[in-house]
Amino acid sequence: MRFRSVGYTPFMLMAQTCALLGFACYAVVLAPLQEEWHLTNLQSGLIASAFFFGYMLAVPLATALTDRVDARKVYLVGGLSATSGLLGMSLLAHNFWTALLFMSINGAGLAGTYMPGLKILSDRIQSGELTRHIAFYTAFFGIGTGFSYLCSGWILSALGWHYVFGIIALGPFTAFLIVLFCIPPLAHEKWKGPIRIRLHDIFPVDKWKLVLMDKKASGFIFGYTAHSLELFASRSWIVAFFAFCAVASGESFFLTATTLAGVINFFGVPSSILGNEIALRVGRQKWVCIVMLTSAVMGIALASSTGHSWWLVVALAIGHAIFIMADSSTLTAGLVISAQENIKGAAMGLHSLMGFGGGLMGPAIFGFVLDVAGSRASSTAWIWAYAAVVIWGVLFVIYERRNGWVDKTTA
Repeated sequence: MRFRSVGYTPFMLMAQTCALLGFACYAVVLAPLQEEWHLTNLQSGLIASAFFFGYMLAVPLATALTDRVDARKVYLVGGLSATSGLLGMSLLAHNFWTALLFMSINGAGLAGTYMPGLKILSDRIQSGELTRHIAFYTAFFGIGTGFSYLCSGWILSALGWHYVFGIIALGPFTAFLIVLFCIPPLAHEKWKGPIRIRLHDIFPVDKWKLVLMDKKASGFIFGYTAHSLELFASRSWIVAFFAFCAVASGESFFLTATTLAGVINFFGVPSSILGNEIALRVGRQKWVCIVMLTSAVMGIALASSTGHSWWLVVALAIGHAIFIMADSSTLTAGLVISAQENIKGAAMGLHSLMGFGGGLMGPAIFGFVLDVAGSRASSTAWIWAYAAVVIWGVLFVIYERRNGWVDKTTA
């Protein structure tokens, strides 16, 4: 079966949505697992971070392979890996250490689908504005994670946490089937022959140095790191935060914490797409700086809303979700466009590696600060925890403006 190149995008959007259904499983079950396994906030944060640790271990190899073989093959392996990690959490995980293992496998599976999925598109789209396809692909991260919160919450309420991981494992397996049957392999001869991957192919330090020497490209990578640290810390702890807000205010929210987290995630989708359109007009670098500063303000405001009415908490959470995602596609598209063609695969690998490195640190930093500042029962501790993750975006803006990353031209 053959499709026009632009016709691949809908299939990849569906596949990414399914592949991401396991993303928020742990965030949804964090509170019951913390009680059942007697975990500290730091340990709970580390389990969330293990997902990103697995991603970081696998993404250099996954992206290196996409420079040697059709990214479709890498995607198929990634889908099966994510399925295995989720089934392991459902059937075999019983304490902190086993959860670390299976969450790492789940994260490694995402490494085999997210950036390789983007490479599938970039290898096949020959016409039109590529950045717009990238913007939609990146924005659908929010749709996948939004459905992850919703579905995981419904399953948790009906069946318990074991079934959350077991049933959601169907998501990445469905992504595997979509790519297997709906995305035909590339026929170009450069994708044929034996695969020879050496250590410096997996960790192309020389190429990474070239990427980092490019002020424009490296700025997008560092920005993505700060963005991911704040984003994934917030998403890992948002359900627990809503639960605390309900107790602190004495009011019941109009939706359950998990459903509310899922609905709010959807606001990030149009925000990411529209953010890219705005960036095309005002300049990518300038837009990234505006968004990061606003997101930091919204994050602190949200953390300070505990004890107030649910409508204020929800309004601020929506505002934070909008601005935390408003530069997501801009950062990724900016890197893809600005990186030199001969090192683009390595640049995308470094971008993803450092971005999810931020995701690795974010949940653990958040949980550690909660423990140090007074635990999940303290309003002040939540403010300090949010401050500890939003400050990185502010520092990034200050650093990059001093180094001349922001210019007056539209990029």
